[in-house]
Amino acid sequence: LLAAGALLLANIYHIVATGLWWHWWSPLVLIAAALAADLVSGLVHWTADTWFSETMPFLGRRFLRPFRVHHVNPDDFLRRDAVDCNGDVAMLNVPILLVALLLPEAGPSGAVSLALTAFATISLPTNQVHQWAHMPSPPSFVRWLQRCGIILSVEAHASHHREPYVANYCIATGWCNRWLNAAGFFPTCERLITHVTGLQPRADEQAFVDRW
Repeated sequence: LLAAGALLLANIYHIVATGLWWHWWSPLVLIAAALAADLVSGLVHWTADTWFSETMPFLGRRFLRPFRVHHVNPDDFLRRDAVDCNGDVAMLNVPILLVALLLPEAGPSGAVSLALTAFATISLPTNQVHQWAHMPSPPSFVRWLQRCGIILSVEAHASHHREPYVANYCIATGWCNRWLNAAGFFPTCERLITHVTGLQPRADEQAFVDRW
């Protein structure tokens, strides 16, 4: 968390000092990166909720199991402290921020640096935003952000935890959920994967229901 925070501040300083935020294409890059961060959060969330098993080496216990427990017992997420809630996402964003800082500002690499920094800025608080979406009474400034649609709201995320569990997987901001739901994106992906591999989505969910 400290490394990610320091790198984020360094990148913001670099962007301001070099004027990367002042190009005509900068707003387009920022919007695209923010949407990409939300989409990636949805893909990761869907994968962890739906496929593989907690018995997988390394990823199973540390990555998949918390998602599976949370899926059947949403309030479990509220018991996680700030470090446990946000540490893994920060760890994954450290290399992204490091690459963004090392890229030269001239030419296309400057746009890539800006995009990576924006992507990480939206990604870093993903789990915190997710946790706030489960709080019955989040802080007032958080509730204001939720009402304005800037971050994922309690009401929007609640539908994710209702059967058939195929909607509203994006949790960084929730901006992509409406489009993905309208397109039937995740149900289509599940049918395709089942057709090709024979795997069943959320095959081990009942075991978590029985346990939790």
